This record gives sequence, C-alpha cells and structure tokens, in this order.
Amino acid sequence: MMQDRRLSAGGRIDRHRPLAFRFNGKAYRGFAGDTLASALLANNVRLTARSFKYHRPRGIVGSGPEEPATLVELEGRHASANRSATTVRLEYGMAARSVNCWPSPRLDVGAVNQLFAGLIPAGFYYKTFKWPGWHLYEPTIRKAAGLAGAPDAPPSEGHFEAVHAHADVLVVGAGPAGLMAALVAGRAGCRVFLADERTEAGGSLLDRRLEIAGKPALDWVAETVDELQSMPNVTHLLQDASVWACREHNFLMVNERSPASPNVLERNWRVRAGQVILATGAIERGLVFPENDRPGVMLASAAQAYV
Repeated sequence: MMQDRRLSAGGRIDRHRPLAFRFNGKAYRGFAGDTLASALLANNVRLTARSFKYHRPRGIVGSGPEEPATLVELEGRHASANRSATTVRLEYGMAARSVNCWPSPRLDVGAVNQLFAGLIPAGFYYKTFKWPGWHLYEPTIRKAAGLAGAPDAPPSEGHFEAVHAHADVLVVGAGPAGLMAALVAGRAGCRVFLADERTEAGGSLLDRRLEIAGKPALDWVAETVDELQSMPNVTHLLQDASVWACREHNFLMVNERSPASPNVLERNWRVRAGQVILATGAIERGLVFPENDRPGVMLASAAQAYV
C-alpha cells in the first residue's frame, strides 16, 4: 500500500491518521483529510472509470463538485450510488467501486462500443429499437446506461433526517466572499445560515498561498470561522452540504452529507430565508483538444489543488 505520488509534507491532510480503504476490491491507504480522489491519486490510480456510452477510459479531472468523469458507488455502511470521487470524504474502512464498467475499468467489456461509435450516435436507440416495441428493449438499455443502481438494502445503522429552518440570510458558499458575507450579516445581528459544498471552509483559498491583511489567508479563514461559530445568531454553519433547489419565496433545499450526529447519515434541510447570497465562486472551463478526456488530463485548478 505504498503511496507513490504522495508528497512528503504539506496539504490539508493529517499524516498521523492513516485510513485504510478499498477501491475496486484492492486495498489502499490514505489519510484523514483526503477525499477519495486525492487518496487514489496519491496511490497512483489513474484509471478510475469509463465513459457513459462508449466506455472510453476516464481519470480524475477536477478537485471538487465540477468533476465530470469519476463517479463511484460506495458499499457497505457507506452505501450510496453515483458519488463524485472528488467530494467523497475518505473514512476508515470505506469501500468504493467504479460504475459503468464490467468487470473492471482496466478490462471493460463495454469498451467494444468504441468500435461501433459511428453506428450508434446520440439518440440512435429511440430510432432503431421500435419493433415490436421500445419497452421490450428498454430494461436492457437502461441497465447499460452508465449509472449505478440503488442500494440493495437499507442502511444497517443510522437514519436519514429532514428538518426545517428559518434564516434572515442564507449564504451559499464558504469561500472568501461567502465567509465575509456571513460575517457582515452576523455582526449586524441577522440570523445566518451558511452552507458550503466542500469539506472545509475557505474555497479557493485552500489551494493557494495568499495573504489577507498581511497574514496567511488560511489564518484569516480560521479566525472568521471561529468568530462565526461564536455568534448565537449564526444558527448553522454547514460543510459538505449542497444547496440543490431554490423555490418560490426563497425556499431552499440543502443536503447535508456529513452531519455531526453519528446516528444521522444525511440531513435534508428545508430553509426559508429572507435574503439569499450566492457566493459559489467559479469553476474552470476545460480546454477542447483531441483526447482531452483521457486519464492523466486534468484541469489546471485541480492540479493546483492536489499539489
């Protein structure tokens, strides 16, 4: 379980807390603070998935929710389907496997589709499988559609939870803009609800060596988070949480994937907010060139984050 690509120092991990995990049946080791993606890269795992239709080889492209290539299925007590490897927080004993490949990403029977790419363009199945009826072919085509199935059984421990909340201000994103917005609203006495999709606050500052007010930017992040946590009117400060729906009259849905309560697997928040501040930052747009989807091709922002 050697980590050939792991740097000897630096990063957002705790090298004193090793974590054993399995990917596609093989044992690996990561550290607390790793995502599944960063742990796989450190273990020199480059081929992680296959594409949706033609089963072209795929590797890790991004470092966050923008990841377009590597979806995984978590097994055992972590059972969950179609999770982006870049947003899965590594835990001890975690087991994951690639989706849309059989028996493995390296030897995938479905890769034969690449030989017939010119004969199976987008939507060909709706035009081809008409007789004697679409529903005769639909189950097989759906099964080969490239996504994992639902877990076979409910979780052996823990439960899912849905709760309601109200806030004067809901801030989406805990990067520098989101943290400052929450801080200003909190100091003004507003009830603040802050939700961020990454596993820790800081956003783009986590991946750069910048300064704010003459000191390291991450020191400013830590001080800001501490101040927010000390404010009684900052009612919720959620990490690893996605705001996935915005409905009429500022009614928002937030999925919290790592609640502090050990008995709650995931929590779905239904939040009514007076004002909503979107501080989601930006994501890099990949360049277009031949074979830009092959393992080893990565966004510049992702390379910066992992290094």
